[in-house]
Amino acid sequence: MASVSRTFRDINLSFKRHPVTNDVLVLKNEDAIKRAVQNIVLTIVGEKPFQDIFGTNVSNSLFELNTALESIGIREQILSSISNFEPRVNNVDANVTIGADTNDMFITVEYDIVGLPVPTQSVDVLLFPARL
Repeated sequence: MASVSRTFRDINLSFKRHPVTNDVLVLKNEDAIKRAVQNIVLTIVGEKPFQDIFGTNVSNSLFELNTALESIGIREQILSSISNFEPRVNNVDANVTIGADTNDMFITVEYDIVGLPVPTQSVDVLLFPARL
């Protein structure tokens, strides 16, 4: 059975107004899903009200030891969260690179969008510690 083409829309979190209609701008299709995947990765578990298990603990791992086991754990968290909370994607894969001495993390998430005839999409997320 062929998948049905759909249109996906989400609110743009910048809350900028459309110049003609004065409505809040919307993100469509690939951009909407890209923002949703990025929000899942960056949201800390317990941060979203009434959804205690939404998100990942990726940002809490910034100061952990740089080991292959840590990278695998972060990757599994990301894959699990996206499969649980983003039904618009499938064939999800993640690549986690942890900086050796800089305590930063570069994450690339690749996925296919369900119902849209587009190539495999990719989202890059860079996490780094805030220093004063």
